[in-house]
Order: sequence, then C-alpha cells, then structure tokens
Amino acid sequence: MIVAGNTLRESVRDKVLYVLLLFAATSILGSKALGWISVGQDIKIVRDFCLASMSVFGALISIFIGASLLYKEMDKKTLYTILSQPLRRHEFVLGKYAGLMALIAVTLAAMAVSSGAYLLVLGSAPDVSFLQAVLLTFMKLALVTALAVLLSAATSPILGALIVFSAYVFGHATGVLRDLPPHFDGTFAKGLLEAAYYVIPNLSNFSIQSEAANGVAVAWAYVGWAVLYGALYTAALLAVACLAFERKDL
Repeated sequence: MIVAGNTLRESVRDKVLYVLLLFAATSILGSKALGWISVGQDIKIVRDFCLASMSVFGALISIFIGASLLYKEMDKKTLYTILSQPLRRHEFVLGKYAGLMALIAVTLAAMAVSSGAYLLVLGSAPDVSFLQAVLLTFMKLALVTALAVLLSAATSPILGALIVFSAYVFGHATGVLRDLPPHFDGTFAKGLLEAAYYVIPNLSNFSIQSEAANGVAVAWAYVGWAVLYGALYTAALLAVACLAFERKDL
C-alpha cells in the first residue's frame, strides 16, 4: 500500500499526465463540432468520440507513465534503498502497478463524469450502454498498463513505449491476423501471423463504442466474459513482470 501510494503521488506530479488530460478535454469538448457535419447524428458522434477519447488518452497515460515506472527507479538508484527494506521484489512491482491503476481509475472516472455531464448539457443522458463501455475501457487499460509495467522491468522506456503502443494498435485488429486471404495458405507468414493472433491481446473484445454510441446495451454475460478475459490476461502479464524483475541483476 505504501508503494502504491507513493506511485500515485509521483504520477500525479508528472507533467505528461496534465498534457494528455488537456488534449482529452479538448477532444471531448470539440466532438460537438464533428457532430455538425452529420445532421441528426450529432449526439451519436459526441458519445462515440467521448468514449474513444477515454480509451486513447487513457492508454497514452498508461504507456508514457507505465513504460518508465520501474526503469526510473533503477536509473535513479532509488530502488536499492527501497529493496533494502523488508519488501519483496514482486510486492514492489505489484505496488507500482496498483498505484498507477489508481491514477488510471481516477482519470478515467473524471473523463467519464465530464463526458456524462457534457452529454446531459446536449440533451442526452448517459445510459447503461455508456457505463458498460466505460467499464470495459477500464479493463482494457488495466491490461495495457500491465504490459507497460512488464516492459518497464525488461527494457528501456522508449522501446517499451513503442512495443506497448504497437500492441495497443494491433490489439484492436487481431481479427485480420486470423482471417487471412487464401494465398497465405501453407506459407511461413501465415503460421507466424496466426501465432501472433494468440499472443497479442485481443483488445477489440473491450470495444463496444458502436453499441454505446447508438444507446444499445450489450448482454451482461458478454461484459462479464470480457472482464474475465482481461483479468486473466492482466494477471498473466503481472506474473511475468514479477518473474522478470525477480531475476533482474540489480
């Protein structure tokens, strides 16, 4: 809990956080301008853009802060003082993750409340589908953050951020890796891409923006399945992160 609290306080002081939140607020408020392009579709576009902003800017916060979470402690040599205390390495990793997730939860809640208030002003109250989309966005960010923490323990912040960002982009299009054209049959590329399909987290499982934009709630059974998938994948990534940090020569 102490490590998580310190991580939260350090992350709140990070200037990158406020820059990203400023862009997120600008995107949410500016979504009304896009609604003017499509007559009669303004509320739908605003809802869609608000949810997309939560996902994208939440992921950027996870990537930019998470990719340097452990590396920063090692680079500044503060890690040696921390680990000299009665604290195990895996407890340190999990504490750092919990602190960053607390920040993600607060920022996502702030964006959700702001978006909901904005929709109310425009005459459209947030409904169940909107809340479902926010919940699955949180689970997606939990998974992305776990991957960022893992790479923070294994590589440099720049390389880690690039890998996590690539995983975020490709994770929304994993279906392409599975549904390959016939001319890929029997090739090495097909085997490689199909293997990538099972390794890269399928982030499209958490994307119900289209349904939420149209006010159509999905079945809670699907939401529960997506949450379970995210929780299991996150737990696996954190287990590997703890193992990598345990074996790291410090």
